[in-house]
Amino acid sequence: MKGFLPKEPPLREYQKSSPSLDRLQEIAHNLPKLLLTSQVQPTVESLTKNDLSIQEILDSNSEREIRLAMVHLSFISHAYVLGGGKPNDKLPEVLAAPWVRVSKFLGRPPVLSYASYCLDNWFLLEKGEVCLENIGLINNFLGGVDEDWFVTIHVCIEHAASGAIEAADKLSRCDNTSNETEVKSLLSDIEISLKKVNKIFLRMTERCDPYIYYHRVRPFIFGSKDNPDLKNGLIYENQFSNEAQFFRGETGAQSSIVPTLDGVLEVKHSKDALRHYLNEMREYMPPEHRNFIERVENSTSVRDLVLDSSNLKKIYYQCLEELSKFRALHLNYADMYIHKQSQQKNPFGTGGSTIKGTGGTPFMTYLKKHLQETKRK
Repeated sequence: MKGFLPKEPPLREYQKSSPSLDRLQEIAHNLPKLLLTSQVQPTVESLTKNDLSIQEILDSNSEREIRLAMVHLSFISHAYVLGGGKPNDKLPEVLAAPWVRVSKFLGRPPVLSYASYCLDNWFLLEKGEVCLENIGLINNFLGGVDEDWFVTIHVCIEHAASGAIEAADKLSRCDNTSNETEVKSLLSDIEISLKKVNKIFLRMTERCDPYIYYHRVRPFIFGSKDNPDLKNGLIYENQFSNEAQFFRGETGAQSSIVPTLDGVLEVKHSKDALRHYLNEMREYMPPEHRNFIERVENSTSVRDLVLDSSNLKKIYYQCLEELSKFRALHLNYADMYIHKQSQQKNPFGTGGSTIKGTGGTPFMTYLKKHLQETKRK
């Protein structure tokens, strides 16, 4: 069980070779050099309409290859839009057309989301365990230790959370006829798994420097919705009737871990603009993940079981405590990696919006709110 990571490690290369797929992969792999030399835009604009066709993998219905194409197209497109002196508000058809087609197949919007940035963007260095010492990234923007570490931390968090997700699945099926010992064991599994998650999350500062993150990693993962640098949206050439589109940027809020645990533990968030945002993030998750969350939410009766048993209350609140620790750590990192960095003079131009997060929220308000709502339980 790997939680929300793919059952098999993502593909690093296409299983079939063709001029268009080879070219797509070549550009994606060369992004750090192309960005360094300001050659992303000229490279893309030199391509003809069908140079990056992904028709053959769509015809073969090869989902692993299609997810790889989504990774490649997402990285190249974000590099094209956000990798120059100022954002481009129009994406050429050579990228826009295949990106829209692949995104429709996968049931997600054509934007770099958490699934392509993290879940489908890693490989094992050697056969063995998914851990920080044994994984690398398939795709980067500028590359380097800080960018790799930021993403691989999230990959390893997803892996460490697998025990909690498996337990949440089983726990959501329990009712008042369930054995109390079984319920307690499943809650204990969630707590143990979350302790592992928090232990990994605490390592973020080891190799991801806040200054480098803010100036070299963060600028590439913004979307067009609630982005002051793309206030008129992004036009996908000859797609969506050439009407500008507004999609959220990549953010950890698109991970399915916390919504699943909120769901099974019945952590309730007040109905306001930020609650709407939290629900909106599900549109960027793989459909099978958001369906899983909804099933867990709609079938759980954990709080009723806990309230009826003094034996279960302690372990239940220990689970909430670990979830609160995760949210508190996230809030601390938002302050360290974004808010404090935004107060300093930026010699590189911009790290993106200093008020909005990469997903388009007033991030400090957003994170504080959900931490408080978890602690109130």
